Amino acid sequence: MSFLSLEQMPLSEVSERTARLRLHLNTLNPAASGILVFSRLALYHLTGAWVSGVLWVPMDGEAVLLCRKGIERAQLDSPMSRIVEFKSYSQLPALLQDAGVPMGDEVAVEMSGLTWSMGELLRSKLPGVVLVPGDTAMAWTRAVKTPWELAKLRLAGERHDKALNDTLPNLIRPGMTEREIALAVWDAFYSHGHQGMMRMQNAGEEIFLGHVAAGDSANYPTVFNGPLGLRGAHPVLPFLGYAGKVWQRGEPLALDCGFCLEGYHTDKTQVYWAEESVIPEEADRAQDFCLQIQEHLASRLVPGAVPAVLYRDCIRIALSNGMGEGFMGLGRNKVGFLGHGIGLAIDEWPVIAPTFDRPLEENMVLALEPKIGIAGLGMVGVENTFVVTPEGGRCLTGERFGPTFPA
Repeated sequence: MSFLSLEQMPLSEVSERTARLRLHLNTLNPAASGILVFSRLALYHLTGAWVSGVLWVPMDGEAVLLCRKGIERAQLDSPMSRIVEFKSYSQLPALLQDAGVPMGDEVAVEMSGLTWSMGELLRSKLPGVVLVPGDTAMAWTRAVKTPWELAKLRLAGERHDKALNDTLPNLIRPGMTEREIALAVWDAFYSHGHQGMMRMQNAGEEIFLGHVAAGDSANYPTVFNGPLGLRGAHPVLPFLGYAGKVWQRGEPLALDCGFCLEGYHTDKTQVYWAEESVIPEEADRAQDFCLQIQEHLASRLVPGAVPAVLYRDCIRIALSNGMGEGFMGLGRNKVGFLGHGIGLAIDEWPVIAPTFDRPLEENMVLALEPKIGIAGLGMVGVENTFVVTPEGGRCLTGERFGPTFPA
């Protein structure tokens, strides 16, 4: 049988990403002889293949992809020339020695790509090798997008905008349940090419479609690391929307639903009302304020800007305008960030948060999401995905920021 890859990642992409990873390793892990990469998302980013295995990126020499399962698929999808099979971590030293790129005394590891038990197993199979965390180098490598990645993100953003602003308004109306609206969102998304799967990289985080929150569902207690609450389908699946909650005519409907195309995500929140006449003055003011914060932040998404400074500036503006109480969530739903990196995962670096002091770089991509919870009513606000440029953030998810009304 003869098969062709659905899309083979260009070798230039693999080479550029590997070179950038080595630069970060040289700064953050200068004694490491290379890095072992384990998570399938990071493996795809660096090889173009979705495999079960491990990638060895030596500081000098050609990288080697080692597959437990799926070597034939890896050989189709990856442009790499060194792809081998293995069964046990104990084989790694000999296989890499044979490949001419042996591990040294110290090795960086993508530790978030392994469970604790698998990490301990790896340590036991590599006696005499000092394993150090290489996750920070990986995160900053993925933070800056290549032109190849940006083309995918632009296409995802265009379709995201059309789905939420052109298609969905014809499918929803007050009187529908959150679950019915969630199914309509799926219909709209699938009609524009959404691939169904979305991914998060932080430990324990999951996502399925996103948040569908009508009225006070938006302030319902949530475990999700975001300002928008929701009842969800069930306590064990706090996503989608609740079949028992109906969108009422005088309530906002907040949809925070990501879009994924060819592995790359955009994030966008759109707020819907039955019609303009039902929007309370308090909600109208809060929505305008969130749009102003988005514009304020986006204009400052330039190389050299410091996320922590941007965050503190916006919090100061919110407090000085009397918007502090519900800004970025009500009560214990409040979160300590205003935006996040995005790409192959929803939750990437950098984050617009008080602890991120590393300056932005051109072609980083971030979702900005200023939102305000209003007690007894719900949540208003906005979220869109931007790319960092010398002229400020360029929006990838359209210019129709809402509110939006059913057709």
